[in-house]
Amino acid sequence: MPDRAQHSLEIVPQHPIPAQLVADIQSKLAYVDEMILTAHVSGESQLIRLGLNQQPDAARRAALEEKVHRVVASMVKGAIAPKVQVLEDYLDRPVPYREDPLPALQVQGEVSREADGIYALGPLVAWLIEDFEKRLLDLAASFGAAPYRFPALIPARYLERVNYFRAFPHSLTFATHLRTDLEAIDHFAQQATCRPDGSLDIPSGDFAAIQALLSPAVCYHLYFSLADQSLADGRLTATAVGDCFRYEAINLNSLERMWNFTMREVIFVGQKDFVLENRELARQRMQPILEELGLAYRVESANDPFFIGEFRRQAAYQSAFQLKYEIRALLPYNQDTLAVGSYNYHQDFFGRHLNISLPDGSPAHTGCVAFGLERLAYAFLAQYGPQPGDWPTTLREAFDER
Repeated sequence: MPDRAQHSLEIVPQHPIPAQLVADIQSKLAYVDEMILTAHVSGESQLIRLGLNQQPDAARRAALEEKVHRVVASMVKGAIAPKVQVLEDYLDRPVPYREDPLPALQVQGEVSREADGIYALGPLVAWLIEDFEKRLLDLAASFGAAPYRFPALIPARYLERVNYFRAFPHSLTFATHLRTDLEAIDHFAQQATCRPDGSLDIPSGDFAAIQALLSPAVCYHLYFSLADQSLADGRLTATAVGDCFRYEAINLNSLERMWNFTMREVIFVGQKDFVLENRELARQRMQPILEELGLAYRVESANDPFFIGEFRRQAAYQSAFQLKYEIRALLPYNQDTLAVGSYNYHQDFFGRHLNISLPDGSPAHTGCVAFGLERLAYAFLAQYGPQPGDWPTTLREAFDER
């Protein structure tokens, strides 16, 4: 993403930043202040560099520094380096492409940026996503997963019930509408305009109270549909695809980080052993699929992007109980990796908070296997490029026969 920063600020953190927290802290700095356009944390020199949209005066600079120090302190004090468990490692699988595929895809008309984190995709990328999803549907079918369809909207009262507002407040996207009032509607129709930055210039009082948000995950809808019920058969396997929305501020760049993205999930609800055994079986069944795609990747333990108030405790808990494993695909152009999917176990969290019970009255355990379809396509294109002739044989032949 182009650097739009006109001014810079360097801050020496008051607490040393461990190497394993550099990326997490850098991502959270996006939410510190609206002045921040870029953020970089150097773990080696222990220096934080912020790109700003204006030159702060002394008071604003002091406020910025205080907020940065607060974020760092909250995340590093008492933090323990997690033991990363690697289940699969194919990062050294040879791949032919080394460039960022986004510029070429934009030139080809395959990707069109509409706004930060909002992209339209052309026929080639759309075909790739469709092909990948067919493979994931085969995975779901191997478990006899029942198909579901879920809305993009999710009621606020549901997210409150599972403590989402505390864990991920920074990523929420709110849905509202004009008040059912003639004056408010007429005022909007006559006066609404967009500011130069693209934001809507309208008094906030014209909007109705927020009752719904855009859904951050697919599996939540299944759990909410089971709330306050006993699982008659003691287990359930489901699959669904849906639009997900997670706002990531200045981190919204290219197809790596999208505000609106698509996720295909296979979801397990039942006893602990049922969920864990199927999560592991799903990982084993995905291995030959990823091999056929020729993907260079690694499966390793990870944590969700909790906000600063919850990060240290929740990340440590997830790590200790091995609740989350990510499929991290290689991005050769920057020698980094990108999470394209995950294998998740929630223990009985949703069972307890939503009162989903098993026939014996105990709370149900849940887990899911989830894939970000745009991310998966982007990682593949980063490894094999935007020309189908350079793709692995299986995909190349399927594309030619489309």
